[in-house]
Amino acid sequence: MDTSNPVVRLCAQGMAAEARGLDAEARALFEQAWQLAGDDYEACVAAHYLARHQDGPEATLRWNETCLRHADKVGDERVAGFYCSLHANIARSHRALANTPAARRHFELAADHLAAVPQGPYRDWLRYSVAEGLRDTGPPARANHPRIAVLLEKLLDGFCARRDLRSLCLLLPAYLGDLGGDDDAERLATHARMLHAEKRLSEHEQAMLSEVIEALPG
Repeated sequence: MDTSNPVVRLCAQGMAAEARGLDAEARALFEQAWQLAGDDYEACVAAHYLARHQDGPEATLRWNETCLRHADKVGDERVAGFYCSLHANIARSHRALANTPAARRHFELAADHLAAVPQGPYRDWLRYSVAEGLRDTGPPARANHPRIAVLLEKLLDGFCARRDLRSLCLLLPAYLGDLGGDDDAERLATHARMLHAEKRLSEHEQAMLSEVIEALPG
């Protein structure tokens, strides 16, 4: 975002206040940004941050939906990377209000827009957040192969129990970030194959990994 833009600059100051635990100051800065917003892009940015400082899920949902409406009106590359976060935020508000079908729909939309977010830690964080939301609101990512989830959870439980951090580092990110798509399945299979190739696990665990690999595409 353009930090020379006064609305963006106010939001950056609000984020800095958030980081210092000054929530009231942060909210005041975001409200200033909203009042100053002169177009849909600026209103979208300000609404996004204001949504984080509401007193309940209903108000949070209203501000997130306001943000989405303004993003839709902008409709260009400036907001392309916003949609994953926007839909995830709306989904979390619906989940807090026990509106599971709407939450599921917006988590799915968030997953659809993840590719527009630049590669990096923020995108990774969004992936894990959206994948968790999908797990919470509907069938698991590998619903057509329920045995995969059972095997992976058994493997991960074993790694945790004996503090096998290396195996966890190989398998857990792909498992937690599984959004249910073909690319996610291929990523999970690749990580499982790498771990299997090391031949460090017990015979039983190697066999479980083999079964996971055979059930996944790629």
